[in-house]
Amino acid sequence: MTSKYRPQIPGCIGDLDKGTKYITGPDNRLLYANDNFCAFIRKPKSEQIGHTLGYLLAFICLIPATVFVSLIVFVFNTSNDYDVKIETVCIFALIGCFLGFYAILPELYQNLFTRRGAPIIFNRKTGKVYVNESYFFNFKFLKNPLTYLHPNKKRIKEYDWAYLQGVVVHNFSRYSRNSTILMVCKPNTHKTIDHILLDPLRAGIGSYMVWGWVNNFMCANDLISLNDGKYKWEQETQFKKEIIEGQGWPDWMVEAFNATTHDELAVIKQKYNVEAS
Repeated sequence: MTSKYRPQIPGCIGDLDKGTKYITGPDNRLLYANDNFCAFIRKPKSEQIGHTLGYLLAFICLIPATVFVSLIVFVFNTSNDYDVKIETVCIFALIGCFLGFYAILPELYQNLFTRRGAPIIFNRKTGKVYVNESYFFNFKFLKNPLTYLHPNKKRIKEYDWAYLQGVVVHNFSRYSRNSTILMVCKPNTHKTIDHILLDPLRAGIGSYMVWGWVNNFMCANDLISLNDGKYKWEQETQFKKEIIEGQGWPDWMVEAFNATTHDELAVIKQKYNVEAS
């Protein structure tokens, strides 16, 4: 199914409308919620460890394969009797190895350098969304090779909920798992300028449940419970100490989590000399 948001994301199943009509279920992704903001984890520790080991194994296996094919192409092809067909196959195999590295490295980096589950914060009073994540924690395939020299590079941004649109994307695997992507659109258009992974790799209907919970929260719907998360309503200090503190979140942003009006948010930004968005 095609998406109305452009450019089109490969594997798109469909666009998600905002509202309270979806089945909700925070599962183990909701960390904390109060009357102002909620925080969702996007990379549970067990999943992160499993993916790290899987991609690390694939990376290690590619190394000897690449060396072997490179030797055949560049060292053992000097003989006049060398089979041109074998050389052609090996050249394609070598290209495949390099493409494999290019595909595996971002996933490996994403899992190795994602800290505390890469929480995403939604403030329903100001309509702002905050992310602090590894640069590699995204859906983009094409990346500047120089970024691999900076594995700790981060993306720390503030977004407007009004300009975030949901899309469900299939992962093309035999296990039929989906991801929910937040498309960041230019105001009043369907042109996307950025994207955020909201709920990576869920099976079936599960891929809609976090989206449904977030929508209910942002609409201030009573169908959800603010005590559904790992940390209860009164444990905000503990949540910030264990999840937020020491992870590079700007002070103004942490304070903005609890802003209740746009005027209050403007005062916070002015206090920290942050350019108003």
